[in-house]
Amino acid sequence: MEWLYTTWYGILIICLVSIMVLFILSALLYRQFFKRFYDILLSFIAIVILSPIFIILMIVGAIAMKGNPFFTQKRPGKKKKDGNERIFKLIKFRTMSNKKDLNGNLLPDDQRLNKYGKFLRSTSLDELPELFNILIGSMSLIGPRPQLVRDMVFMTEEQRHRHDVRPGLSGLAQVNGRNNITWEQKFEYDLDYIKKISLLGDIKLIFKTLFKVFRRADTVREGTVSDIDFGDWLLQTGKINQDDYKNRQIDASRILGV
Repeated sequence: MEWLYTTWYGILIICLVSIMVLFILSALLYRQFFKRFYDILLSFIAIVILSPIFIILMIVGAIAMKGNPFFTQKRPGKKKKDGNERIFKLIKFRTMSNKKDLNGNLLPDDQRLNKYGKFLRSTSLDELPELFNILIGSMSLIGPRPQLVRDMVFMTEEQRHRHDVRPGLSGLAQVNGRNNITWEQKFEYDLDYIKKISLLGDIKLIFKTLFKVFRRADTVREGTVSDIDFGDWLLQTGKINQDDYKNRQIDASRILGV
């Protein structure tokens, strides 16, 4: 069997067998171990490869936004052992300026979203810093998108099962309409994904996501500058009343500590 270690074809056989064993183990133990393993590996590789783009966007963003090019926001992540969602800081490239009116209040979204911000959103480049969220374990490459805390408080107990796993950079809902489907459809896709997490499923979603990004499809809901909050959508469609809306917003403020 010495040929197995001394010839090129022997070494090739060893490599192919090793790859097959790794693939089989990855498929069998994907949810338990390898999903997180590949999150760390691929996010690190992506950060290294895309570092020149990061640097360029940081410089251009600082100029275009007249300040900090990054935007951070608290989002609900994977549930802790006590059943409550872990709140983490999502990091993105800033797409809206901090322009305020004479009273010190932020101007409407359409007045703060400049051409540079629109470009970032249409290309999804604003999402790139989330690779660091993935690397440190707050997020995953594929999973339900992390919504706002003020969206979470309006979810039903069943809908909040989307937080049984790490939120993702992309997910099943993102390749099936993203912001051009209803909130309820988004949550249905999220829950369906959680039930069927698999290696091949995630690989397919990664390629479908790249296809969507290159097409610049479904970046915002048609006719809007930004996607509407879940609570606002429920109120507008008459699914909740004004009192319930206010009480849930108070819950969100309490969770955020504001």
